[in-house]
Amino acid sequence: MVGMSTLALAAGPAAGTRQRWRFLDSLRGFAVFGILLVNAIDITEVGMARVIEGGAPVTDPLQEALYLTVQTRFVPIFIVLFGMSLRIVLDGARTRAARPGLVLVRRLVGLTFIGGLLMFAYPGNILLEYGIVGLLMLPVVLFAPRWVTLGAGVVLTVAAYALFGGGLTSVPGLVLLGAGAAAFGLPRALETSGKAVAVVFAVAVALTGPALLWQQTTQGDPRFSTPGGIAGLVMAVLYVTGLALVWRTPARTVIAAAFEPLGRMALSNYVGAAIVMALVPLVVDVGHLTSVAPVVVLSLALIVAQSLLSRLWLTYFTYGPVEWLWRTVTWLRPVTFRRDARRPVPTS
Repeated sequence: MVGMSTLALAAGPAAGTRQRWRFLDSLRGFAVFGILLVNAIDITEVGMARVIEGGAPVTDPLQEALYLTVQTRFVPIFIVLFGMSLRIVLDGARTRAARPGLVLVRRLVGLTFIGGLLMFAYPGNILLEYGIVGLLMLPVVLFAPRWVTLGAGVVLTVAAYALFGGGLTSVPGLVLLGAGAAAFGLPRALETSGKAVAVVFAVAVALTGPALLWQQTTQGDPRFSTPGGIAGLVMAVLYVTGLALVWRTPARTVIAAAFEPLGRMALSNYVGAAIVMALVPLVVDVGHLTSVAPVVVLSLALIVAQSLLSRLWLTYFTYGPVEWLWRTVTWLRPVTFRRDARRPVPTS
């Protein structure tokens, strides 16, 4: 069960005061796509009614393919993006507010509240967890030197994956890793995709094969095994750096068209998708399915619809509806909602 940040999620500091990193928006949208493939199966509980009645769990080639390509791969991306957003919003708050720490406290409390409400539709959503962990890590982000934040993130992340294979224990370290990396300029590095990104990508390519072979030594959902968690982390790095390198080619236009609107409305899309998927079992007997294919097809259709609707929405509005509410809580005043063509696009 994974979530979002919006996870790494969306709105930022003062409109037009900082550069907007379009690659981060697209990466966030790409993560929304991957997260939905994971969450949809959890929310709809495909085949679980059969299991309760004594039948075998769903095991089909598509499920196995998701275990190797999606499961545990997108969670680290989302958490790191969430940590990066904390640092980006903090930088903006330091130029706008007398007490920037309170701005971030309100932001995280707001996220916790949104996650709490979403529990009614999707008890496994991770927004509540992100909000609480973010509050616990906030003193480090606010007061520690950036090298301490980054170093603590690396140490905690390595420990979490080495001892537990990731999971819940990896969230504090990945949050600090994202915040520290943002302080050292990772958004710009990914946007411009220099030699360092290419080197990390090459290392990730070399490690992916052995990591997948190691994952195959365990059975079932990789979220519950150390090899599965570590393979997911390796492939998360592969996905991020690979997408960053493709971003520097003409394919950037296609990536931006498909994923940037999703990323700019990531929180709204995450919440909306969770609600839609929670309604599916009310009209379709997914509990007795013997394959995850129908739910995966529905997820793909939903993500396409969300991409198109997000692009249309952002033609008229500056933020997604949930992002606007979250931003209003963050700054304790309503922010511009309807788009003014004369205004620059707000930063992330």
